[in-house]
Amino acid sequence: MRELVVATGNQGKLRELELLLHGTVEHLYSLRDYPGIPPVLEDGITFEENAIKKARTVAVATGKPTIADDSGLVVNALDGQPGVYSARFAGEDATDDDNNRKLLALMADVPDNCRSARFQCVIAYCLPDGACRKFSGELRGVLLKEPRGKDGFGYDPLFLVPEYGKTLAELPLHLKNRVSHRGCALGEFLSYIKEAG
Repeated sequence: MRELVVATGNQGKLRELELLLHGTVEHLYSLRDYPGIPPVLEDGITFEENAIKKARTVAVATGKPTIADDSGLVVNALDGQPGVYSARFAGEDATDDDNNRKLLALMADVPDNCRSARFQCVIAYCLPDGACRKFSGELRGVLLKEPRGKDGFGYDPLFLVPEYGKTLAELPLHLKNRVSHRGCALGEFLSYIKEAG
């Protein structure tokens, strides 16, 4: 694929995608390359709605094929929260630390056997004519009572991947990309564009 825009300003997410798309996309752009595009209001009630809205808006504005993802943490003990509000769980201008502190406070009395959670991701791929396809991925795990690991972003330091005995913030990036919700969804996308030629 010659050109692709990634509709994100999140540098942690962009680093992951650059590694995953290396060798498949010749020229990868992000929202930093298009500062004139106003932020897209993520007001959908599902990951799919938000991903499609972002990708379609940016594809039309740039005239280039675009991918956007919406992803988040779904916690069973919190009835699916934070879900689509994962990035702004503790407020509109919340930092990762703010969101993690709120999550830990809400989960403080939840016993170990009830701390299951999953990361979900939907990637939308849209063309400048507005046509879109979607790809999804999921990673199941357990929430810890305190953060572990220095890498990753968001809720990664609290999310234990049981088969590795490590949090997403402790896994090397190449392994995280292979098992993560975003890595799985992007794998579906890569298979699609390779088949499409």
